[in-house]
Amino acid sequence: QVQLVESGGGLVQAGGSLRLSCAASGRTLSIWTMGWFRQAPGNERELLAGITRSGDSTYAADSVKGRFTISRDNAKNTVYLQMNSLKPEDTAVYYCAADSKRSIPTSTYAYGYWGQGTQVTVSS
Repeated sequence: QVQLVESGGGLVQAGGSLRLSCAASGRTLSIWTMGWFRQAPGNERELLAGITRSGDSTYAADSVKGRFTISRDNAKNTVYLQMNSLKPEDTAVYYCAADSKRSIPTSTYAYGYWGQGTQVTVSS
């Protein structure tokens, strides 16, 4: 089993920055792809960014390209999401996800491991 724990959420003003962290524990060698999703009230959970174990393949949703950056430290079993130029519409619960797949699926069904989520609120 793999456990994922997110941290770094909070309240920030529009235009500000936050960095989310997701620490993995357990059978971490089984993890290949890690991703960040978010879900706002009334909306589906969407993939924002993903990264493979080697870091040579990444994905970023159009809505966050140029503002959010995903990175990974395998020595610490941690993935990060640097969020800049935050907007009120970025307000949501942010989830870390992981799986053993050798690709970056965009569907929530493709990820076998999930964190508990961390709230990000952007005020205008």
